[in-house]
Amino acid sequence: MSMQALMIWLLGGLVGSMLFFAITVAPTVFRSLPGDHAGAFLRTLFPQYYGWGLVVALLCCVVALVAGSALLLAVCGLVLVLFVYARQFLMPAINRARDREIAGNTGAAVTFKRLHLQSVLINVLQLLLLVAVTVYLLWV
Repeated sequence: MSMQALMIWLLGGLVGSMLFFAITVAPTVFRSLPGDHAGAFLRTLFPQYYGWGLVVALLCCVVALVAGSALLLAVCGLVLVLFVYARQFLMPAINRARDREIAGNTGAAVTFKRLHLQSVLINVLQLLLLVAVTVYLLWV
């Protein structure tokens, strides 16, 4: 298998899993479980989601490095850094804000919404970057 084909497979797997989570898993959890249970479940699932993305993005970086593609390495590296940021910094901040909101801190709701929006925007940016790189690879 060529490096290009391997990269396309990895990118496709990552994009597919990200879309599956956003389109299917998260909405189904909120429709199927009471709010407090849904939140607890997703708190357990999100570190796994970000960890998965981190590992696949790291593999993409390795393949890009071996293939000698600075462009692919830069894009996949950015996606990787965003997964690390979301998992290690943003997600804990979101959880703290949500806990403060549940405890009755009215200002925490605004913080929670802002941080959650940031996580959504990061996810959208990652998806756009990954799709763009995949399209690029398919056309090269």
